Amino acid sequence: MAKRAVFSVLVLAVFVTVLAQGTRPVRDPIGYVWSPNSMNRLMDYLLAGCHSDAQLPSLVAGICPHDDFLYAGPVYLPLMRRIHAKEVIVFGVTHHDVRMAMKDPKNVLILDAYDSWKGPYGPMAISPLREFLKEKLSSKEYMVSNKAQALEHSIEGMVPFLQYFNRNIKLMPVMVTGMSFERMERLSSKLANIIVAYMKKNDLKPGKDVFFLISSDANHYGEDFHNTVFGTGEQGHEKAVANDWRIARKFLSGKVTVKKIHSVIGATENGKALWCGHFSIPFGMLTTMKVLWALAPSKEMAGQVLGYADTYSNGPIPLRKSGFGVTAPFSLQHWVGHLSMGYWLANRKNSGAKAGK
Repeated sequence: MAKRAVFSVLVLAVFVTVLAQGTRPVRDPIGYVWSPNSMNRLMDYLLAGCHSDAQLPSLVAGICPHDDFLYAGPVYLPLMRRIHAKEVIVFGVTHHDVRMAMKDPKNVLILDAYDSWKGPYGPMAISPLREFLKEKLSSKEYMVSNKAQALEHSIEGMVPFLQYFNRNIKLMPVMVTGMSFERMERLSSKLANIIVAYMKKNDLKPGKDVFFLISSDANHYGEDFHNTVFGTGEQGHEKAVANDWRIARKFLSGKVTVKKIHSVIGATENGKALWCGHFSIPFGMLTTMKVLWALAPSKEMAGQVLGYADTYSNGPIPLRKSGFGVTAPFSLQHWVGHLSMGYWLANRKNSGAKAGK
């Protein structure tokens, strides 16, 4: 009997060891930066050209691009340099190649079981929130897949910038799959309640201790993407860029409301604009807003554009022999928009109004 018990303990130990699979490997070794010298050189270049934004309030959340650093680095910077939290929850995309490899999961969040994620300055630790979520969410609300997380690049693109500004920051990676807005409402409420419980249990404050980061590139435009809804050539480019700005200003800026968040889905649906954050943006914003409602009921979530650029207009930054490069061309037939947004807690103008409406 004793031998059987010992055997069972050994089997369990092996099983746990298999589940905890070390450090997540790098998916994109070209567009992102994974050596400290290369990251330091990139940041020296970007910081030398950045402008002061001292008037901006302390941020609690943001939307950041995940394209190649030589393309989108200047748009990452104004958000990333303002993240000072101890932990960051990253709402990532589930891109097409990942969906195909995973038989297109829907209506769930995808978590991982890695011990840490690779960063340019060493492994990035995982937030204790991950295991807390696994205990509280139901099996119909999430799945654990190291394979999906290893194939997806939209979260790993955040890691080098986050780690540059805070070597000890902890990561909470969440991939968002396709789902209806009604499903988003229900699942984001459940997730927000769990995050609130975790933050209260550990006396954590939004922005100071926990930051909510949403990963998304803006429009992917041109014949290569089968997306020419605004036409081709220079005129099509100008109209598509103007539409990115319209979405950012009309639905993502100012006071955050459920109505605006819902409108993001309609504005980025197939045939209107090809944003890869079609699901990560509304889900991440719903979750963040609900967490803030619970923790700071006298406040509201408000935001503004921190940066915008596109690969055709700007091209790659002129950083030569840097040890990294670009993974896609830039032309009128193939360009991508990059947007960064910053969000903070503002005083509620109408304390009697129902939050978020």
